[in-house]
Amino acid sequence: MAQPQEILIVDDEVGIRELLSEILQDEGYRVSLAENAGEARSYRARSQPALVLLDIWMPDTDGVTLLREWAAGGQLTMPVVMMSGHGTIETAVEATKIGAVDFLEKPVGLQKLLATVTRALKTGAGQTPRRVSLAALGTSTPVIEAERAIEQLLRATRPILLVGESGTGHELAARAIHVPDTPFVALQNGSRLVSNPMQLLEDARDGLLYCGEIGGYSRAEQKGLAFLLPKLEKHNTILVCTSSEQLANLAADGRFDAALLASLSVGAVMLPPLRERREDIPALVEFLLARHARALGKRIQGVTHEAMQLLRACRWRGNVRELDNALQRAAILGEGPLVTPADLPPDLAPVEGDPALVDDLGEAVKRFEKQHIERVLRQTPDKKEAARRLGMGLSSLYRRIAELGIGAQEPR
Repeated sequence: MAQPQEILIVDDEVGIRELLSEILQDEGYRVSLAENAGEARSYRARSQPALVLLDIWMPDTDGVTLLREWAAGGQLTMPVVMMSGHGTIETAVEATKIGAVDFLEKPVGLQKLLATVTRALKTGAGQTPRRVSLAALGTSTPVIEAERAIEQLLRATRPILLVGESGTGHELAARAIHVPDTPFVALQNGSRLVSNPMQLLEDARDGLLYCGEIGGYSRAEQKGLAFLLPKLEKHNTILVCTSSEQLANLAADGRFDAALLASLSVGAVMLPPLRERREDIPALVEFLLARHARALGKRIQGVTHEAMQLLRACRWRGNVRELDNALQRAAILGEGPLVTPADLPPDLAPVEGDPALVDDLGEAVKRFEKQHIERVLRQTPDKKEAARRLGMGLSSLYRRIAELGIGAQEPR
């Protein structure tokens, strides 16, 4: 007799967890419960449920950030349905881009719940899990296009050449391509391609071989790389090469083998610079900051309005890597629940003179700030406590509530 399918319910409200659990158990499902993202993270590290019902607004890490984390780590191999009592179209769209299969609005009706669960489980049974998610880099159109190109190349069993500026996320993308629980062999340089290329291929058998910055390889190392290309399929090995240099220019100067470049260029995928997809910055900030806070054992709830404004306006010549380093510094130095401009590196360079960018920045910051304030107000009805968590005075909180149209109650 087949085992009943297991559903993981992730929600910080005990009443919601118990109600959904009772309904689903009555329908014959096995149910596991997690009251926050930390418990859900631990559960997913041990097991894979058939389906996850994931609340968006939770006190430690919000559901969209957890979804992005699972996708980036290759753990989004089961259907996930997002839940929220205060959902927005923007949030639902973002979650769908990351990999969620559906969205439930609270309070959840019985028939709606059962229909959504049935549909989601059929989706999970009828589709091969996504092997690639670049959610760690964002969900903007340029990132989604790069993700689709990578998936098509993998289906065609082609080596992948990730190109783009330094810091755009070459290794993050390679980690996303990598299939969990298989070898990931990363070369610090190309010397092993000269000394023993076949042993290198044996080490990477059934996994992924990562060759970073191949523009710096010597002619002998390039020859070793070319030697491996026809042997990859036999060893069931994915080859991912990267370059932040213009390989065509190197080939024209005689510093890179033209035939090797021609072979690799079939699988070339451009990773876009951060300045061309600024809409990804708020979500990246939340994702990266949560990761650093968790590593440090700190409770950091987000960034202030002013800090986000600065982060959205920066040049980011070092792209995602520079942003990540800035947030790591902020997580280490910051002492409050929110990152302030004072916690960020003092040499961040803002973009100059683009009125359209400034207008876009202002609207994006307002949307982010409104969502953040609404989330904190849902977590605590006490305005003084909410103001403390937000890192602002009580009067400033009431002013921002009015300016952003949140619709707060009168002061007590």
